[in-house]
Amino acid sequence: MIEFLSEYGLFLAKAVTIVVAIIMIISVAAATAQSRQRRDHKGEIQVIPLNEFYEELRDALRHSILDKDELKEIEKAHKKEEKAKKKLKEEPRKKRVFVLDFDGDVKASGVEEFANEITAVLTMAEKQDEVVLRLESPGGQVHSYGLASSQLERFRQKEIPLTVCVDKVAASGGYMMACTANKILAAPFAILGSIGVVAELPNFNRILKKYDVDYDIYTAGEFKRTVTMLGENTEDGKKKFVEEIEETHVLFKDLIKRNRPQLDVDAVSTGEHWYGSQCVEKGLVDAIQTSDDYLYEVSKDCDIYEVSYEIKRSMADRLGFAMEGALTRAITRVLGTLQSRGKNLV
Repeated sequence: MIEFLSEYGLFLAKAVTIVVAIIMIISVAAATAQSRQRRDHKGEIQVIPLNEFYEELRDALRHSILDKDELKEIEKAHKKEEKAKKKLKEEPRKKRVFVLDFDGDVKASGVEEFANEITAVLTMAEKQDEVVLRLESPGGQVHSYGLASSQLERFRQKEIPLTVCVDKVAASGGYMMACTANKILAAPFAILGSIGVVAELPNFNRILKKYDVDYDIYTAGEFKRTVTMLGENTEDGKKKFVEEIEETHVLFKDLIKRNRPQLDVDAVSTGEHWYGSQCVEKGLVDAIQTSDDYLYEVSKDCDIYEVSYEIKRSMADRLGFAMEGALTRAITRVLGTLQSRGKNLV
């Protein structure tokens, strides 16, 4: 019996290894395909009218709560309103609100699709319209988020009002994007701020020296390489590296000053973050309101369109991403189980 269980366990381990290997291969292939599709711009703009969504929610609730007579009265009033509109010789066009989403990672890797969405909106939006960005990002690489914020400034250049809604987090590079808006709204417990620059770099030079391993760097230019992970970092190199970080911080603050001149930037550029309700007092945001509430309110008088740029994926790509997602969820469940039993892995 023990021998059988041993062989079965070995077989199971091999099977799991093979399955994991196959999933990893498919995932890599899918990621490569996605990268190729991005380069080839094989995507399309998706537009969803949100007014219809709100109307469906309202109608579903009405039919569940109101009786037939009440529904008839509402329908009669609606027809009367529509008839009155038709009598008008020329009804003015409603304000259009274009809704975008940006869920940023460390590399702001969705910036290419985001740029396409902005370009699409700019082909239709006019000064009387509005763009609403639902933003979520803890920040990341300076150059990536600098590009993302530059994309948003295109609305400023065209004098198209931009409202940024932060329901969860817009910190560091996320706030760099948010500050380009004419108006920033935040949920009460959303996290914003973190106006600063940080760089962390381990150095293994002493370990290399311990085992008599030389690491040579050859450069042309005194500060072509300031600090490294393996070389011996000099005081001049460290000083120059800090100077570069401080220069980046100054550029960050200048961007905020340009877009939010009423804000005391020096008082909030300490690298700290605050909750939404605190941010109103400090001038980091203009009001406390969730994106859902804001969009529902404007839907009463405006035509709202959710705009996104979707990459076309083949069946193989979708299968690869589905298997990758299943593997990720399985690993997450295992880690959660172990942590709940007191076996913390991090």
